[in-house]
Amino acid sequence: MQAFKTLTGTAIPFGVENVDTDVIIPARFLKTITRTGLGKSAFAALRADPDNIFDNDRNKGAPILIAGDNFGCGSSREHAPWALADMGIRTVIAPSFADIFSGNAFKNGMLLVVLPQDQIDRLMAVAETDPITVDLENQVVTTPFQDRFSFPIDPFRKHCLVNGLDEIGLTVAMDADIAAHEARLSAERSWIAGAAACAA
Repeated sequence: MQAFKTLTGTAIPFGVENVDTDVIIPARFLKTITRTGLGKSAFAALRADPDNIFDNDRNKGAPILIAGDNFGCGSSREHAPWALADMGIRTVIAPSFADIFSGNAFKNGMLLVVLPQDQIDRLMAVAETDPITVDLENQVVTTPFQDRFSFPIDPFRKHCLVNGLDEIGLTVAMDADIAAHEARLSAERSWIAGAAACAA
C-alpha cells in the first residue's frame, strides 16, 4: 500500500450529499474482481453528461474529492473505493462518511477527512481555482489563502496510512516477533513442535 503523508493537488468540488455506493460505481460494472479499470465507470450516471464535474479539463485525474454529508452510504461494496482510486482519488473530504465505506476506503489506502460543513464550504470555494493540501502527519487541510483546518483521525489508521501498511504489511512488520514467539513456544512446549512435525 502506498504511504500517505502529504498531498497537494486539485480538489473536485462535488459537494453532493448522500452519495451511495451505487452512484460511485453502479452494480452493472461489478462483474470484475480486479481493482483496475473501474475508474472509467465511476459516477457513470453523472459522467453521462459531457459537462460533468469529473471530466472537465481542471478536475480530470484530481487526487482530492470534496463531497457532501453521508458519502458512501448504501450497499457495502469494496469496488467503490477501488473505483475512486482508479480515477486517481487518494483522499475524500466530507462532513461524514458511511461506516462500511469508511472501513473499505481505509483498507485500500484511501484517507477520509471529516470536517464541519462551514469548512467544507470554504474548501469548495477554494477548489474552484486553487489547489488544496492535505497533511496527514499534522492532521490539517490547508489552502494558499492561509486556511488551516484540523481534522481527527484514529491513531491506528493514521499509523497504517502514513507507513503504507495494509493488513499483510502489518503482519510482515511483526515477523521478528512472530518468529521469536514460535521459537519460545517450541522450547517451552516441545511436544507441540513434535506433533506438527509428525503431521507434516
